[in-house]
Amino acid sequence: MKKNILFIGIGLILVGCSSKPKPQFETTVVEKGNISTTVTATGTIEPVTSVEVGTQVSGIVSKIYVDYNSEVKAGQVIAELDRTNLISTLESQRANLTSAESSLAYQKSNYERYKALYDKGLISANDFEQARLSYIQAQQQVTTARQSVKRAETDLGYATITSPINGVVLDKAVEEGQTVAASFSTPTLFTIAQDLTNMRVIADIDEADIGEVKEGQRVSFTVDAFPQDVFQGAVTQVRQQPTTESSVVTYQVVISAPNADLKLMPGLTANVTIFTLEKNDVLTVSAKALRFTPRQELIGEDETIESCEAPNKLWVREGKTFKAIPVEVGVSNGTMTEITSGIKAGTEVVEDMEFGEIAAEAGSQQKSNPFMPGPRNNNRNQKSGQAAKK
Repeated sequence: MKKNILFIGIGLILVGCSSKPKPQFETTVVEKGNISTTVTATGTIEPVTSVEVGTQVSGIVSKIYVDYNSEVKAGQVIAELDRTNLISTLESQRANLTSAESSLAYQKSNYERYKALYDKGLISANDFEQARLSYIQAQQQVTTARQSVKRAETDLGYATITSPINGVVLDKAVEEGQTVAASFSTPTLFTIAQDLTNMRVIADIDEADIGEVKEGQRVSFTVDAFPQDVFQGAVTQVRQQPTTESSVVTYQVVISAPNADLKLMPGLTANVTIFTLEKNDVLTVSAKALRFTPRQELIGEDETIESCEAPNKLWVREGKTFKAIPVEVGVSNGTMTEITSGIKAGTEVVEDMEFGEIAAEAGSQQKSNPFMPGPRNNNRNQKSGQAAKK
């Protein structure tokens, strides 16, 4: 009798397990929407035009007329170097010029006298050529002396440092009394930004994304200083020179950053989003719906499928029939896809199916099966134990 009960229990379990759960279908609606793809990166905000102002002569800084954030005009005097040595050098070069001019006057007269004697045959050709050579050398010495005077005058002019552009002083690298040396390179004294109302972002774009970035694309970015503000710009330049760091190749992209309210400051880090594709108010559907295909062995024998040979199709459910609707697709961002033709807005289509809830119910029924062995009765075991002790 016990064997029959066990056989019947196993039979019922097998029957319960062989019952096929019905799938639940997820649907979505074809509707108008926007599709965009983006590339994200970080960059640094900087002025569009900034100039490093230096000096071409060495000396001691005697006067500074500007400070950080000072507004300056082109040609405005912003600093002066001590002129004592420069004035002395200029006077010395002028004295050399005067001496050279005097020597030239003498050599000219001497040459003219020797030429007259040579023409009369009273002196040798060698003496005449020597006088002519001395006259030419005197002319060259005057030319050299004049150039030296001009150079000394120019150096004296360099002692007065002026702003080359209209702008704002971003950096001041010297103080009054400091000595600057210009023997090997031009030392930077000031950095001046031309227009802080028109900034730019230099963003580093990964090599995997740079192919999608083009000039003119819309850009939005944020900075940590103003986390609630979203700033707008556009791609103005895609630079061809790569940068490699730790085997990672990036390319610099220049982005315009209008700054009328002067919130953006040079050096801020920008979190950049470049919209590489934008299509607004187009017919869209989830990309998941285009990947869905009903399978007869999963949907059940009481459901029918009407398919088609189109490469792209959406499925609608009419009663117990799955019907394929061929569609033409446009751009896609991986989540949403543009539908260019084949279906109307508002159509409900199937995008997925699942068995989760049915499987859970089957599992619950299996747990409550009266023919499954249950847990041991601990109370009965405890009573048996107590009886044994007695």
